[in-house]
Amino acid sequence: MPRTGHVALAGRPNAGKSSLLNRLVGAHLAIVSPKAQSTRLPVVGLHSTPDSQLILHDLPGLLDPEYALHERMRWLAQEELGRVDLILHLHPAPDGPAPPFWPLTGLPSPGATPVLTVYTKGDLAPGAAPAGAIVVSAETGEGIPELVAAVTPYLPEGPFAYPADDLGTQPLRFFATEFLREAAFQLLEDEVPYAVAAQVEEFREHTKPVYIRVSLLVERESQKGIVIGAGGRTLKAIGQHARARLEDLLGEQVYLDCWVKVARDWRRKAHLLTELGFPEPRG
Repeated sequence: MPRTGHVALAGRPNAGKSSLLNRLVGAHLAIVSPKAQSTRLPVVGLHSTPDSQLILHDLPGLLDPEYALHERMRWLAQEELGRVDLILHLHPAPDGPAPPFWPLTGLPSPGATPVLTVYTKGDLAPGAAPAGAIVVSAETGEGIPELVAAVTPYLPEGPFAYPADDLGTQPLRFFATEFLREAAFQLLEDEVPYAVAAQVEEFREHTKPVYIRVSLLVERESQKGIVIGAGGRTLKAIGQHARARLEDLLGEQVYLDCWVKVARDWRRKAHLLTELGFPEPRG
């Protein structure tokens, strides 16, 4: 009987969660950036072997909230931790040893879900992790087979939840917004990427090419000018990055129509966060 289960990739910001997800999936699903806090909503990827299917949840980094967006990000991570079969506590090997996991979550008490500590970025600090620890490198693939072997016994017996050749579970419109934000983190400096959100306004998946109209939201008028850039060059570069990612994922051409709007202080306004797909915390 195969094993199928949900596995959370959790830890502090910049612990290498998204890079590890992409390595395990074998495709670029999650935003990767040297800037912390690039993951805002969980990204779900699939790693299937002949006898197991890992449903991987790349969670927002466990942080101390500074404003409403952070509060919703942490709440989303907390909710996912209670729904999975196993938690992988990711911690960079160069910064070891890893601290206890549950105090990082902000939860009032430890959960019942089992936790495995995994040291990431093993290629940057060979031998730095404690003896016998699980050490991986998303960059080189070091330790990935051993990690999958360690995870599999924790998964419940049961049939695959998704076809074995699927890479993820979320719709293309989700990745359209994610890849635009990835480009913003890559091309914009300082605090501006943190003020950028993306919202799909129109999506025609049956046209050739696929047509997607997206609004990039910023918090101030001055940021709008930065995102557009001189002669629209920055916005064009952001769109080109996202379109290339989408076409690689979809396997067909995409027409990405990008606009920039000001939604003042959206990171701190509950109704705007809800409109952007961040659920309101319950309980």
